[in-house]
Amino acid sequence: MVRHKKIQNHPHTGQTGLNDYDPQELTFALKALANRLGICKVGIAPAVRDEHFADRFREWLDRGYHGGMQWLAARQAERCDLLQYFPEARSVVSVALNYYTPPQDPRPKLKISNYALGEDYHAVLKRGLFQMLGLVREYYPEVKSRVCVDTSPVSDKLWARRAGLGWIGKNTNLITRELGSWLFLGELIIDIPLSYDETEMNDYCGSCQACLHACPTKALVEPYVLDARKCISYLTIEHRGDIAPELSANFDGWIYGCDICQQVCPWNIKFQQESDHPAFQPRQEILDFTGSYELPLKETLFKKLFRGNPVKRTGPERMERNIRSALKALDENG
Repeated sequence: MVRHKKIQNHPHTGQTGLNDYDPQELTFALKALANRLGICKVGIAPAVRDEHFADRFREWLDRGYHGGMQWLAARQAERCDLLQYFPEARSVVSVALNYYTPPQDPRPKLKISNYALGEDYHAVLKRGLFQMLGLVREYYPEVKSRVCVDTSPVSDKLWARRAGLGWIGKNTNLITRELGSWLFLGELIIDIPLSYDETEMNDYCGSCQACLHACPTKALVEPYVLDARKCISYLTIEHRGDIAPELSANFDGWIYGCDICQQVCPWNIKFQQESDHPAFQPRQEILDFTGSYELPLKETLFKKLFRGNPVKRTGPERMERNIRSALKALDENG
């Protein structure tokens, strides 16, 4: 039985709800459902602008650190102010899902980032978020919403931090005390109030700079600042065209993404846990590919191997480029 409580006027639109519900009860129900869905962490923050984030993001863009990711600059205003993306927004439900799986033994010469060995996380996480939205509609059928997983003009890490899930570390990843940083993040944004987790977590990186020292291309130009133009993940996934030899010489076998700054993080070394989600278990055919690749890489083989997997977005041409760059570096480095 749903207990009712009147919705207050929206501070920006003045809009009132079309029926009544209990925000505290709905919040409890959402978190219980997230737990049943296997979501590791969930927190809720009010949808308000973060001036500090906006200033830092603008500075980051001005320094050109986004490289060729022009969509980040194109929708800068929305990333800096959620209400420009979704004016009715009142609550942001942030969720985190553990994807970590231990390295294979023996480790392959060519490496694909841990997150890209199983099913595409966009689909997995969206399924859970839409189930949570379904629950909200049981309480409030007229709800307006957005479900965001990585592709919307929304900063996943910002909202996860604001919801108390963790802190943004010096490697620019969200780090949690319970699981480290091997997490997929997503949001359910709705136009009704909930009970908020407004206590942001402290930064527990301390004096550690393991990630900065370990990055082979020096992409972490200072604590908490990443120059994507030097980042192996950016270069192997987003970058189009040739890769500068002085950067590809340090690829260390990575052909899609890179986990180095996470692998050396003390919070991961101590607290990482193997994911029990079946969708994120490594596909054997992908593991086999890293040990017995074929060049030239045929499009039909690429599509078969990476169907329903994050790697598909890079395409066979760029994947072949990455493989050749990594092999050349491994050969030259002995």
